[in-house]
Amino acid sequence: MNAPIHQLEAARPSEYGAEEWTLRLELAACYRLFACLGWTEMIFNHITLRVPGPEPHFLINPYGLHYSEVTARNLVKIDLDGRIVGSSAYPINPAGFVIHSAIHRHRPDAHCIVHTHTTAGIAVASKAEGLSYDNFYGAQFWGRVAYHDFEGITTDLGEQERLVKSLGQAQVLILRNHGLLVTGPSIPETFMESWSLQRACEVQVAAASVPGPNHRIPEAVLRAIPAQRKPMQAGHVRPYQPVFDAMLRVHGIRLEDLAAG
Repeated sequence: MNAPIHQLEAARPSEYGAEEWTLRLELAACYRLFACLGWTEMIFNHITLRVPGPEPHFLINPYGLHYSEVTARNLVKIDLDGRIVGSSAYPINPAGFVIHSAIHRHRPDAHCIVHTHTTAGIAVASKAEGLSYDNFYGAQFWGRVAYHDFEGITTDLGEQERLVKSLGQAQVLILRNHGLLVTGPSIPETFMESWSLQRACEVQVAAASVPGPNHRIPEAVLRAIPAQRKPMQAGHVRPYQPVFDAMLRVHGIRLEDLAAG
């Protein structure tokens, strides 16, 4: 059982405000959860989170560590130009900075951004038709997905404007031939969307191995799904917080361990 975050206040380093410390703990837990779920790519890919304050700073994983090694203390705070704020024993990955800083700069509602290279995600991103809406999970993304054409390894700052234009006001961006990107207002919501998108891709890949055409879902049903999803989010100040907390418990991820690292 995780200790409530407020009970970990004593472990907070003096250089972090209380709100930033809470976000660091939650983001570190999210990295550990992704590692448990196998959504890692050695030391690559990123989950970023905007931190409170007058300047648009965000937290990113230290370049050189696996997701399973991320802690609240070693997360790196950077500005929109990729400069480290404060001090860090680690650098940042330029490719991660290019993608995430572009979206954090132009989409203030995107507090959390997840980018993955899962096998199923890249497989779907490599298909000309992209994500299919003919399974339970894929149907939940109907009308909510944007696409960005592959331009190679994302280290060119010139691609940032095109990335932002491709995303528009969508929450989900499929990077063609590359991977998946999900934005959200909080870690629990972004995690849940990432989990659902990953499941949609896994089911789509599995369905492609079964002979015969897929059964299509009528558009009228697809249009009704956003309203059907709302009761699942009701009753909680932060939608999907119970899901996130349960997953941390199941995988034995303890906030007190992440605070001490």
